Amino acid sequence: MAFGPPVLIASDVDGTLIDDDNRVSARTIDVLAAASTAGAEFVLATGRPPRWIAEITDQFVGTAVDVRYAVCANGAILYDVVADRVISASTLAPDVLRHLGDVIYRQLPGAGIASERAGRSAHDAATAPFVATAGYQHAWLNPDHVEVGDDEVFAEPAVKLLVRSPGMPSSEMAQRISPLTDGLAEVTFSTDNGLVELSVPGTHKASGLQLLVAEAGLRADAVVAFGDMPNDAEMLTWAHHGVAMGHGHPAALAAADEVTIGNNDDGVARVLERWFG
Repeated sequence: MAFGPPVLIASDVDGTLIDDDNRVSARTIDVLAAASTAGAEFVLATGRPPRWIAEITDQFVGTAVDVRYAVCANGAILYDVVADRVISASTLAPDVLRHLGDVIYRQLPGAGIASERAGRSAHDAATAPFVATAGYQHAWLNPDHVEVGDDEVFAEPAVKLLVRSPGMPSSEMAQRISPLTDGLAEVTFSTDNGLVELSVPGTHKASGLQLLVAEAGLRADAVVAFGDMPNDAEMLTWAHHGVAMGHGHPAALAAADEVTIGNNDDGVARVLERWFG
């Protein structure tokens, strides 16, 4: 049976919705505006924290594109974009973080570790959102962390524990850590340049979307999802129609119902134009 039109569109951001210059193309904005006008719900589903969502949603100002919600931190945070409010956060407890830290230091000597924490809003001054050990090297160009002692990284609940080991493939890092987490964490990665992310077991973009659908009363009888990396795999499987980007990781490609062209060539727009062109 042919799929569509979708009533819920869920899209990864980096490597999927935006191009390599962090821009949403005019073609993509046009088709998302048509989808919003037709009544489809558009949700960002990303590894990004809430404080990095405005970089995307600001590009829709003055258009018909309506982004009310974002699933952030690989499903650990549900974020109300309009109200700038964290709806819910699934966190790893300090004792679990310490245990995971011991595993990481044994398996990946010299790795840097950081904790992503959730406040009440995107920029909650009462909560230091990103704390890291000395020498932690960011995988992204916009470092915004606070350097703290090793023990302090594990001192408060966190939605994600990030592990950085430049020069080692993320896939190898995950293989070393995953068998030793004792079921205490979900291990995934969104880039293969030496960064893995650990979160509460069973927490991923699919679980976040399922919770958002229940919390916000969204329709989910026809869902299309877009992604490119292993942290998108569960979402692509969960959606009625999962679409992987052409350059995607094998895990994303295997989980998808369809493979489109790359993020720099309007791969998301090309698929959505079937229904909203």
